[in-house]
Amino acid sequence: MNIAIMSHDNRKDLMVQFCTAYAGILSQHSLYATNTTGHMVAEATGLKVHCFLSYAHGGSQQIGARIAYNEFDLVLFFNDPSEIGYISRLCDQNNVPFASNIATAEMLVLGLARGDLDWRMIVNPASNRPIA
Repeated sequence: MNIAIMSHDNRKDLMVQFCTAYAGILSQHSLYATNTTGHMVAEATGLKVHCFLSYAHGGSQQIGARIAYNEFDLVLFFNDPSEIGYISRLCDQNNVPFASNIATAEMLVLGLARGDLDWRMIVNPASNRPIA
């Protein structure tokens, strides 16, 4: 499945810790991230992460467009609690599972490992193929 990873500046270390803890599960899927977060995760975990532009330079729009076209099956976005972004609204509109905190992310990743999100393969048959 295609998984998007994003994190606010003050939550990047938390995202790295999360991806380190769940590297075994995440390694079985295609990972995409905004530039800084993606490089930090890849360096710390050895996971292959396709990096878009940085969040501030349009990476969030690149990910947002792919959510709108139903190309992501799961979005992990550890954001600042005071900010409500359009990424969460796009996920809601397109029925893409979304985690904005570590507790929800853990539930989704464990569910991913159990096959609980296999329904995404029906909604998004391209989810087995990497995004161009």
